[in-house]
Amino acid sequence: MLIRDALPEDWQRIWPFWHEIVAAGETYAWDPGTCEPQARSLWMGPSSRVFVVEEAADDGARILASAFVKPNYGGNASRTANAGFMVDPRHTGRGIGRKLAEHILDEARRDGYEGMVFNAVVETNPAVGLWTSLGFTIIGTVPKAFHHPAHGRVGLHIMHRAL
Repeated sequence: MLIRDALPEDWQRIWPFWHEIVAAGETYAWDPGTCEPQARSLWMGPSSRVFVVEEAADDGARILASAFVKPNYGGNASRTANAGFMVDPRHTGRGIGRKLAEHILDEARRDGYEGMVFNAVVETNPAVGLWTSLGFTIIGTVPKAFHHPAHGRVGLHIMHRAL
């Protein structure tokens, strides 16, 4: 497995699992009907540094996951990062998310960020356990802010970690 900075042409291989995950409506507070150009802008916008996890395959390299890191705020608060992570559902359970998260935390620190915040982590998202194991704390929860297709109204955690 190789983790590297994404290239613009990688989007065509990120989009299928990005779309699948967001359309499921279980873990991201983005519109499940987000169109491809808007999705690309959300994920690979000009302020984002995007990474991919790549694995060799018989038909070339396969992208297994992607993440972005960008400033969460502007101006004098721009040293706090925000990030988003997606692992292709066909490749979960292999530790890819943890490796990518550790890489992103290291890269964010190298890029000069002093902390990272997640603004809207769905409280039923299994990744909450990953984030807490990596030192993130829940600093607040917006109750019943997210309509989960299976669990109904659930909270959105705001999570933070110093870098």
